[in-house]
Amino acid sequence: MSDTSPLRGLQLRSLIRAEGELELSLVEVETPEPGPDEVVLRIEASPINPSDIGLLFGAADMDSATAVQIEGQPGLRMTVPERGLRAMAARIGMAIPCGNEGAGTVVRAGSSPAAQALLGRRVAGIGGGGMYAQYRCLRLDQCLPLHDGATAEEGASCFVNPLTALGMVETMKLEGHRALVHTAAASNLGQMLNRICLKDGIELVNIVRKPEQADLLRAQGAKHVCCTASPSFLAELTDALAATGATIAFDAIGGGKLAGQILGCMEAAISRTATEFSRYGSNVMKQVYIYGGLDLSPTEITRSFGMCWGVGGWLLFPFLNRVGPAVTAALKQRVADELLTTFGSHYARRIPLAGMVDPAEVAVYALRATGTKFLVEPASP
Repeated sequence: MSDTSPLRGLQLRSLIRAEGELELSLVEVETPEPGPDEVVLRIEASPINPSDIGLLFGAADMDSATAVQIEGQPGLRMTVPERGLRAMAARIGMAIPCGNEGAGTVVRAGSSPAAQALLGRRVAGIGGGGMYAQYRCLRLDQCLPLHDGATAEEGASCFVNPLTALGMVETMKLEGHRALVHTAAASNLGQMLNRICLKDGIELVNIVRKPEQADLLRAQGAKHVCCTASPSFLAELTDALAATGATIAFDAIGGGKLAGQILGCMEAAISRTATEFSRYGSNVMKQVYIYGGLDLSPTEITRSFGMCWGVGGWLLFPFLNRVGPAVTAALKQRVADELLTTFGSHYARRIPLAGMVDPAEVAVYALRATGTKFLVEPASP
């Protein structure tokens, strides 16, 4: 006879208080019983992505982190400056479950045949929050069954980075571009995008901040790598854009001058083959999509690239809604099929759930530095 007693487990939550304090706490919660087309996942591995860090800490002063005990569990408190508190006004008083994705074993399943077929299976899941937890109830469309033998660690990053990288390539195709630019390109996601483009024969211009990051990508086969630390960065970027014909960029930085510099170099590259002058610039559409916020300063655009350009935001879930369930299913299947090759992720450190509120661990994983990707193991002691 199956166990029907309630499943209880710890869940990580982030709360900002009106008095200017952010609190990370581990809360014991009861996991809902699954509906007909739902399953309960025992989460064994969950990555810390940049998008998770933004929700975890908001605009808090990271240097103020202090370990505390909250209702018998380890927690963390830090101050939120007044300016940051105003920016976070919409979430004041809300204890938000954190963690976008993870993988583990299905321990309970709803009554539908499709749900029952996953019982005991290892699957990846995307929760849109609440995945830094020991258990999570998910709909079937939030799950991706892993191939036999795949580990939870191998499946933990099945969704956010792989589907974001694939979504960039699909957006490029949908909007009529033939090559693309990516910033912060030595990140886990950037390395994944490089592998996709090499496999699919797509020209990619990688932009990094440091020479060692450029060396890393070149060692992985990247052809066009431009380093912002180079004195001739803009000239090198223009050469790469002229060689590839890239007219769409995905920018993880967000703030500062880089988005405008990319547009300017795109226009300069296009102008090399122009046959006539136009005071309005070229009629080739140049697009930069900002999808991250590694630099929280204002985005600076100096209009030196004509009138045929755009800067906008890009997020994974609106993209998936745009392309629909059939395309989404095909992209998810590709991730499952190439899990250990194209979409493999590498982690610098593995920590238990309580490690997420350890000030020493926070000081490292909150930096979002290349090569320091963390994996949380909620099911471990």
